Amino acid sequence: MSKRLRLPKILEPRPDAPFPLWMVFPVIFVAVYVTHFSLLRLPYYWDEAGYYIPAAWDFFRTGSLIPFTTTSNAHPPLPSIYLALWWKMSGFYPEVTREAVLIVASLGLLAVWRLAHRVAGSGQVAFWTVTLTALYPIWFAQSTLAQADIFAAAFTLWGLVYALPDSNRRPVIAMLWFTAAALSKETAIVVPITLAVVAIVDGFRSAQPKRTRNWSDAAWFASCALPLMAWYAWHFFKTGFVFGNPEFLKYNAQANLAPTRFFAAFGHRLLHLTAHMNMFVPSLLTIAALMLNPRLDADGHERARISNSNLWQIFFILLANAILFSVLGGALLTRYLLPMYPLVLLVAVSTFSRRVPYWQALAALSAVAFVAGLFINPPYRFAPEDNLEYARVIRLHVAGIAQLNKRYPGSTVLTAWPVTDELTKPELGYVKTPYQVYRLEDFTSEQIDRAADDPGGYSTALVFSTKYDPPSLMLSLGPKSEAIDRQYFGLHHDLPPEAIALRLHGTLNWQREDHAQWIALIRFDRQFEAKVQLPYAVRQPFGTFGTLRRGN
Repeated sequence: MSKRLRLPKILEPRPDAPFPLWMVFPVIFVAVYVTHFSLLRLPYYWDEAGYYIPAAWDFFRTGSLIPFTTTSNAHPPLPSIYLALWWKMSGFYPEVTREAVLIVASLGLLAVWRLAHRVAGSGQVAFWTVTLTALYPIWFAQSTLAQADIFAAAFTLWGLVYALPDSNRRPVIAMLWFTAAALSKETAIVVPITLAVVAIVDGFRSAQPKRTRNWSDAAWFASCALPLMAWYAWHFFKTGFVFGNPEFLKYNAQANLAPTRFFAAFGHRLLHLTAHMNMFVPSLLTIAALMLNPRLDADGHERARISNSNLWQIFFILLANAILFSVLGGALLTRYLLPMYPLVLLVAVSTFSRRVPYWQALAALSAVAFVAGLFINPPYRFAPEDNLEYARVIRLHVAGIAQLNKRYPGSTVLTAWPVTDELTKPELGYVKTPYQVYRLEDFTSEQIDRAADDPGGYSTALVFSTKYDPPSLMLSLGPKSEAIDRQYFGLHHDLPPEAIALRLHGTLNWQREDHAQWIALIRFDRQFEAKVQLPYAVRQPFGTFGTLRRGN
């Protein structure tokens, strides 16, 4: 009788082992690629066009880490370097950029898979957490947009894979991932700093040798700030500014310290984490599930759960991000919280699994709600980049610029940001030949009155909705809340194109509307006197040049 060949123990497969990551990643990427295929050829949008693509374009052409075709906001350069490498290999095309970003988004989802396995110990929980994260409208929309947030989210989640679990914690590897996150977007440093503070406090409450281990972990987590500090020192050496140009710093930090503004922003952030874009569905289901007793496994033991220490760490990470982004960021953009949504969903799915007999039905219901949120806009104001509304906006801009090229090529165009960038920078994918533009901040009554005082500065107007105003505002906190939003968060109401044409004594020659977003082309039949001699200049009615970026 021959002996069976026994493999070394390290090579023996475990029946309960999770799928290896090299098998999971291709599945995730193919699924993400197929579901985003129709978006890959869209030209660049919003802060992509305003900062991230120009910054990467400057590095691609000249090797400069400090952008010069757009105002430097001191964002770390890792996304620019990554995109430039892809352009070097595959060419400078929007589809190359978006495919490169899809790889990063898929890497982030792979981290969600691994993190769920490590803290929840269940392949089914991992599957549904990844599925819900991928379908959540904000994550879905950001998965092809070349903005720093998806880079920071993916690297932060990988850092948590090695920093969060109670056993087999790898603080050095976590530090490397957190460093990559901070060098993608500076605000990502809040996660390792929060974990460092938690580890220090836990160290005081623990005996040796756990105390030393906790403090060692804290030191590794805090060390992620050193490369970020080095970047800021380099930025100061090259530009004279530590945190970017003064206007950007004032808009995104210094002007946000009023107590009323902070508490209003904090309320928004709590809603962003628990209710926005149909997140209220898994949130409410989680609350309902907590009212049930834990289920028992075949041996009569309570089913596995996320440990209390991990839950507290997740809570403090969520709280720290909500507080930070109630102070930083002039605009309340939900993508700033991008790495937080998988954590919320992980807690929800783990709770379903532990307490509800047919729990996968709750996960499926949440998935249906998220898919609906991709296409159906909420009954309140939101940023188009929070779901597929952004694609509609891009297509409207493409259609409007096509009409401008067809009817009035070479004209000087009155418009607002981001169309000012779309018309003056061919690398963004909208025009082949730049236009001269006369820039307004928006199309409110005050801005149109300013343009009316200078009728000789433009010959054509390309006007559009700069904010999403739902056809019927079903959810509103009342006039006091609107007043706060106007004062602190840039809420305004654009005039309709007919009113703009009437006030500026122009002819409305073309317009298009889609889901309460609109764009229109107005022509002025009067003697036009060019007042700007610089080629492709951006002229503003109040005599300054440049654009104050709204987000980044």
